[in-house]
Amino acid sequence: MTAQTLDGKTAAAEIRSELTERVAALKAQGITPGIATVLVGADPASQLYVGMKHRQSEAIGMNSIQRELPADATQEEVEALIDELNADPDCHGYIVQLPLPKHIDTDRILERIDPAKDADGLHPTNLGRLVLNVNAPIHTPLPCTPRGVIELLLRNDYDLKGKHVVVVGRGVTIGRPMGLLLTRRDINATVTQVHTGTPDMAPYLRMADVIVAGAGVKHLVRAEDVKPGAAVLDVGVTREDDPETGKSKVFGDVHPDVAEVAGYLSPNPGGVGPMTVALLMTNVVEAAERAAAAAG
Repeated sequence: MTAQTLDGKTAAAEIRSELTERVAALKAQGITPGIATVLVGADPASQLYVGMKHRQSEAIGMNSIQRELPADATQEEVEALIDELNADPDCHGYIVQLPLPKHIDTDRILERIDPAKDADGLHPTNLGRLVLNVNAPIHTPLPCTPRGVIELLLRNDYDLKGKHVVVVGRGVTIGRPMGLLLTRRDINATVTQVHTGTPDMAPYLRMADVIVAGAGVKHLVRAEDVKPGAAVLDVGVTREDDPETGKSKVFGDVHPDVAEVAGYLSPNPGGVGPMTVALLMTNVVEAAERAAAAAG
């Protein structure tokens, strides 16, 4: 058996095509969805990631707003920039690129974001609303990466209803909100959560119909831990320097041999990563649509 690839690049391209039409409809109403990024310092990886987000946003017709501060910017200067974006009607959603310099209180910055403009969907207010709301439609931004995992499965005609999903990891970006989304009544999956503090996660993994691996531990999920035919989504990232080339190399949480056992496999890179960016833009377009509806 060779696993069917869950191709995030193809699914993300479909989403961008759909967003292009929605952006055009908003522009016809006189509204151009505006997405902003806040970058403090000149970390090369962060600059690369931010640049990619802006290129994709501009390609679908969005207004791209890039705000940068030097690495020695004060807490007050970063907070002032957050307040400025909160008040800017041309900005419908934005992210603060992490990590921030060590002298900046990251939690204070993230909590200062207007929840309605929270493009990442990770503001405490929005996560709280997700906790409270199991049944009704959600009208607030949703966490991008967990939403991307679910969207990638659904766009490959994988029905999650009644499936047993084992989530590996407990971080705020993936692990913690993943279960909240999967157990909403419209998805209706059953969720078990394991993490690096679980003494032996193998028995749980072997029972899973779906594994979402987001612990950030290289090759944590091995072929012998996977039920034949299961769907496995590799979301974690570990970076190691290649001793031969000196370049940084990216490894996922899932061992390559899993491809011989699993029924579906989301590769890393090329799986959930492109979906995260597509859903980030979706959050901002949805915020612009909500603003247009409120304006009447």
